[in-house]
Amino acid sequence: MADSESGEIYMHSPEMRAIFPIYDLKTPKNIIKLAKKKIFRCTINNDFEFVIKQCANRKITWINDVIIQSYINLHKIKYAHSVETWKDNEIVGGLYGVAIGGAFFGESMFNTVSDASKFAFYFLVEYLKRRGFLLLDSQYINKFTEELGAIEVPKVIYLKILDKAINLPCTFVD
Repeated sequence: MADSESGEIYMHSPEMRAIFPIYDLKTPKNIIKLAKKKIFRCTINNDFEFVIKQCANRKITWINDVIIQSYINLHKIKYAHSVETWKDNEIVGGLYGVAIGGAFFGESMFNTVSDASKFAFYFLVEYLKRRGFLLLDSQYINKFTEELGAIEVPKVIYLKILDKAINLPCTFVD
């Protein structure tokens, strides 16, 4: 993460880690209704650079130009990925993160239309389940991630889950 004021980049390893128990998450009824109405559609890796720049487009952000370029480079070598939520012919929400083995490390989300980032999130959860992923990491818990279903686990447990997940033979994209 980059400090929003100084731009200094630093690593985090919290004692309590926020994760999503993807096989136990329930998709909210309003997201299911949106899917049935076909208001939104999602794509994978359609415009990674746009998504990360939209995620950084806020007053206080940990995503500076160095972080953006680093993740674009990770995307080019197929580690970083994006989910885009479309309404009509416009990207109105999305998220990005890094996939290693059966672990996906969610980094940030954005939306310009209500529920568009949530739609991307639940699309991602179903996508990860279909591909046999074990871990969806959120780093820290906050009100929004808690509403999505995040829980906190102690670092010692997280590291055991992480070790198992990164060694799974999963791929995010073929």
